[in-house]
Amino acid sequence: MKTTLLISAAVLLAAPGIAAAQSSMSDMAMKDAPAPIPQGAAPQPAADHSGHDQPKSAVSEPAAADPHAGHAAEPKAASAPQVEGVDHSGHDMNAMTGMSEDGPVIGTAPAPAPPSDHAADAVFEPAEMARAREALRRENGAFSGSMVLFDLAEFQAREGRDGYRWAGEAWFGGDIDRLLIKTEGEGTFGEPVEDLEIQALYSRAISPFWNAHVGVRHDIVPNPSRTYAVVGVEGIAPYWFHLTGQMFLSDKGDLRARLEGSYDERITQRLILQPRVEFNLSAQDMPAIGVGSGLTDFELGARLRYEIRREFAPYVGVEWSKKTGDTARLARLAGEDPEAVSFVTGLRVWF
Repeated sequence: MKTTLLISAAVLLAAPGIAAAQSSMSDMAMKDAPAPIPQGAAPQPAADHSGHDQPKSAVSEPAAADPHAGHAAEPKAASAPQVEGVDHSGHDMNAMTGMSEDGPVIGTAPAPAPPSDHAADAVFEPAEMARAREALRRENGAFSGSMVLFDLAEFQAREGRDGYRWAGEAWFGGDIDRLLIKTEGEGTFGEPVEDLEIQALYSRAISPFWNAHVGVRHDIVPNPSRTYAVVGVEGIAPYWFHLTGQMFLSDKGDLRARLEGSYDERITQRLILQPRVEFNLSAQDMPAIGVGSGLTDFELGARLRYEIRREFAPYVGVEWSKKTGDTARLARLAGEDPEAVSFVTGLRVWF
């Protein structure tokens, strides 16, 4: 109880001193604060301290101007280390291989020639090795073969009397040079053959998909027969169109041409639809064989075949043939119909 009374008395005695100290500190803060500027009054100018004595260390003097300011410094070339006892003063360093003032120089020397010798010739008889290389080339590259193909061998059912037609070829040789024999013809049952031609051609591959032809063609029928010089091309065009173009110059000076095209549309792996088109042209009138100038005739057809084997495929189809221009006029004079539609059935074989 006495302790509590003593503490209370001490607090009461110290309170006036604490209040006086706080009041003194508030007055000092008010004196140091800038006086408020009345609204609309001009601001006071800054105080001038020019007469005050400032210590020299507190004021920094401007740095002296650099006499080389703004000059681009030139890089110094690194000097190669000098080897004691070796004098390079007379050497042209720019003439060193692959070096120049502008940078490295790409070599322009010609490529070395391919080797013409064979390592085996140093061990075995060169003549024997030459024969062995030729046999290897012949058996693995320049092969020899043959093929016989009848693309058309068909019966034609048409208005009037039914007829027949064939078109085939055989080749013998390699993958570059070949002997090519072609034949085609047509007729009507019970009557002589109407058209029969044979071609003997030299065929040479001029690209991976095209062959050039040159040779002779002989028309046995119609009479009088004619013999032609032949030049042409045959191959596969883009999108796998098979095209043939030939020009014929006869021994009578007659110029003719033929264009053929076909396309194999595979419905399945064995069922194939083949559209075909053929155009024949002549530069002159040849009334002796019933041919006029211009587009003489054309054929449009489609055949659907089924390959029982790749080498054996029966087919059915339809074909429209028409003679045009002076050729049609000559056909009418001979009592023939210049236009015909035929339903065909036949066999495509090769071996």
